[in-house]
Amino acid sequence: MFTSFPKAKSDSMLTRVLLSFLTTAGLFYVNIMPALVDGLKEALHFSNQQAGLIGSANVYGAAVGAFSVVFFVHKINWRKTAVILLAGLIAIDLISMKVSTADPLMAIRFIHGCIGGALVGIGFATIAKTAQPDRTFGMLLLVQFGFGGLGMLLIPQLVEQFGIAVLFISLILFSLVTLMMVPFIPNFDHLESKKLSGSSWKLLASKPLFLALLSIFLFQAANMGLYAFIVGLGKHYGLTIEFISVTLAWAAWVGIAGAALVIWLSTRYGLSKPLIFGISLTALGTWALIYSGNHTIWILANMGVGITWAFVIPYLFAICAQLDTNGQIAAMGGMASKLGLASGPVVTGMLLGDDNYQRVIIIAAVIILLSLGTSLAAVKALPKE
Repeated sequence: MFTSFPKAKSDSMLTRVLLSFLTTAGLFYVNIMPALVDGLKEALHFSNQQAGLIGSANVYGAAVGAFSVVFFVHKINWRKTAVILLAGLIAIDLISMKVSTADPLMAIRFIHGCIGGALVGIGFATIAKTAQPDRTFGMLLLVQFGFGGLGMLLIPQLVEQFGIAVLFISLILFSLVTLMMVPFIPNFDHLESKKLSGSSWKLLASKPLFLALLSIFLFQAANMGLYAFIVGLGKHYGLTIEFISVTLAWAAWVGIAGAALVIWLSTRYGLSKPLIFGISLTALGTWALIYSGNHTIWILANMGVGITWAFVIPYLFAICAQLDTNGQIAAMGGMASKLGLASGPVVTGMLLGDDNYQRVIIIAAVIILLSLGTSLAAVKALPKE
């Protein structure tokens, strides 16, 4: 079916771009989660709790899909499967445009998440077969932050003008572009997926891994819990949608600097010092959102958290990497991350009530500091070489 299409060279920059789009397509809604949640509230008049549950259902589905694909990715034709999954995402986004009640939409978005999570799993497995996967992961970050920022710049304002369909159309367009790229990706015919061994599962009971996974979960839950409702937070403090959108776009784009800083620093200062620096600043930036009515504080807080969020996560995964020998612990870290991203909006939606943003800001900052404590404990508990 795809043999007649010319293929990019496996070690080329073009291949890195193609694989980055393939992997991003399954989880692109995470990069524009504030637009999704606020769009549901504004266009369909859902409550904070309903909007948060729908956003979370999408990510919970992704966790299920990503975990499931581990067991059969080595048995399937990844290219044909990717095409089927992308077509499934497009179909479900089309259906989502026609649904205006919360419970059915929640179920539909969970299915969307399962399909998208499986696609992400295939994307990661394919990236792992490239000659320099670290560079491909760097390109993946650029695609996610770059298009996520563009989405946050445009979508919230367009949703207010034209309705929630705009959001699903943007997801459809991204999937369509990715679908057109799939035939040109090089042949990676022999994807392998290692079975989770008993020893890997036993590590879950070990102190350092438990603390590391807990740290990832808490940090992601606190950040996404607040980020999912950040557009509503800005409106609550009297900011215009145009100002909010521009700020969030730039916050996504400058977040790339956080990832670049990790590449530059690496572990030359160990793990504890970067974690103390990054997580403390994240908590400070989160707490500062209490004063979002001040334009300068709003800008600095959002851009600061954008940078530190991208800075901290690689170091939290680095704790897992020090316990890992075959990539399975890293997969568990990815699972903890997705569960945190999914759980945050659920809890925040329940706590928010009638727009009690100050309460959820303080709780988020406290949980971020709690993740600092658990991460430092995890580093201390790491086996000494």
